[in-house]
Amino acid sequence: MKKKTTGLTLGVLLFILCFVLLAPSSSAPAQQPKKVPRLGYPLGGTRSSVGIYEEAFRHGLRDLGYVDGINISIESRYAEGKLTEMPAIVNELVQQKVYIIFAGTNASIVAAKQRTTTIPIVMVSSVNPVVAGYVDSLAHPGGNVTGLATMSRELSAKRIELIKELIPNLSRIAMLWDVEGPGPIVASKDYQEAAQRFKLKIQSLELHSHTPDIEGLFRAARRERAEALIIVSNPLTSQHAHRIIELANRNQLPTMSEDIRFVDAGGLLFYATDARQVYRRAATYKVLKGAKPADIPVEQPTKFELVINLKTAKQIGLTISPNVLARADRVIK
Repeated sequence: MKKKTTGLTLGVLLFILCFVLLAPSSSAPAQQPKKVPRLGYPLGGTRSSVGIYEEAFRHGLRDLGYVDGINISIESRYAEGKLTEMPAIVNELVQQKVYIIFAGTNASIVAAKQRTTTIPIVMVSSVNPVVAGYVDSLAHPGGNVTGLATMSRELSAKRIELIKELIPNLSRIAMLWDVEGPGPIVASKDYQEAAQRFKLKIQSLELHSHTPDIEGLFRAARRERAEALIIVSNPLTSQHAHRIIELANRNQLPTMSEDIRFVDAGGLLFYATDARQVYRRAATYKVLKGAKPADIPVEQPTKFELVINLKTAKQIGLTISPNVLARADRVIK
């Protein structure tokens, strides 16, 4: 009986000894999770209004093998059309020490450039970045900013030319824009110069984020007998796209927009680069792999689309000439 007890005790001791030897030591350093780069993504609109562009951006990242929550972290922030909030939003991202800031609006570019000289800034879309002072030149940006730029001046004249061709007797045109947005400020000057070139009178319809009286702007357009409407795109105007287009069509005002969302909402004309492709392209910038922004040239779009909404033309009683229709890249019937 004594031998059995001894054998049992020895067995228990051997078991405990093996457990101690094989168990991980509590003093060994715990394995740290791999740190993933955090991408700051300040957006001017609401989550819903910029959804199609944010998804295009994520698609571009996925094309390169980057997936949010796995090997990168996307820190999206939304100004909801109030661009005066952008400095605080960007400041928060800088304090979080994000790896890159992808700036989708001129307001976010300005805020980021003022806040940091070390974090790389990739412009998703910018109006005349050299004139605005964001970069030294398109070929050699310098500093910590690079990205994509629009051809504002050339496209502004082309849009007015297309409207003029559509309405040969056009003499008065209205321009709806956000007076607080850095991009629209530059674009408004381009449109004014283009209107003078075509001998048109241009009426400024100024939208304010704190009091977006859209109905009042259209009453002013009626008083001045505007015959067409240019919509300068930015987060504030895009946020109110459906209401703007509803009022324009009700007043039988042909619209030309810079943002495909306005035509999707029922606007008449769109002429620009599809911003979904721009956002997708921005995600592929080599800055994510460690390249210096100063060494990466700023890109300009090479493909522009003319989209015509025939349903809207019929609704407002406008006939589109065959010559204009033939140049359309897409026709909504």
